[in-house]
Amino acid sequence: MGLSVIVPVYNEARRLRDTLPRLHEYVAGLGEPGEIIVVNDGSTDDTAQVVMDLARSYKELRLIHRDRNRGKGASVRRGVLAAREAHVLFTDAGLSAPIEEAAKLRAKLAEGCQVAIGSRRLPGSDVQVRQSWFQRLAGRVLSTLVRLLFLRGITDSQCGFKAFERGAAEAIFKRQQLDGFGFDVEVLWLARRLGYQVAEVPIVWRDDPESHIRPFRDAARMLGELVRFRLNAWRGRYDLRGGP
Repeated sequence: MGLSVIVPVYNEARRLRDTLPRLHEYVAGLGEPGEIIVVNDGSTDDTAQVVMDLARSYKELRLIHRDRNRGKGASVRRGVLAAREAHVLFTDAGLSAPIEEAAKLRAKLAEGCQVAIGSRRLPGSDVQVRQSWFQRLAGRVLSTLVRLLFLRGITDSQCGFKAFERGAAEAIFKRQQLDGFGFDVEVLWLARRLGYQVAEVPIVWRDDPESHIRPFRDAARMLGELVRFRLNAWRGRYDLRGGP
């Protein structure tokens, strides 16, 4: 076994000072191989320095640095394709889903699923700190649109807490093309089209009020990416050969 934790970041120096010690404690305590890969997406603050300073003490911590900001999708793709362990999980810098919730996703992988995703909208989900009413409304609208057009049966495609069996992760992310927030939909669509089993898992979630997400701006960008994704699919730009 073994766990690779991918953390895409942009200007997260302050939060990483808290997040990385928590991740280190969790990964070091698993009793199996583990690594933490921070993908720095062109940050202009001290993000890279914070990671490098902690890497002197945390042998499992790696930094991948990008000179310019490209987006979360590009950063997650870079981190996933650099992962070495059997299970690959990506999460956010604020740990809105406590890292201990990874055990729930990994249990599904151990049962035979190749992809396990956290959900804030299933019976059993425990949302302890909620988003603003407007963010919840925007999220519901987007989730409904995505479910109707692309991912029937999935309640929360945008939850930033997803785990993969490494072989599936490599097959999916080598084909994944979107650089921004629309990548979650693309990844799950590819997983299904390639024949991988996707399990949705209720998790604990504590919304981070310091998140960089901006509802108006990011929703508009995501809709634009979904249009691009649909055009790519219609034009046959995804190689769907292979799979399990």
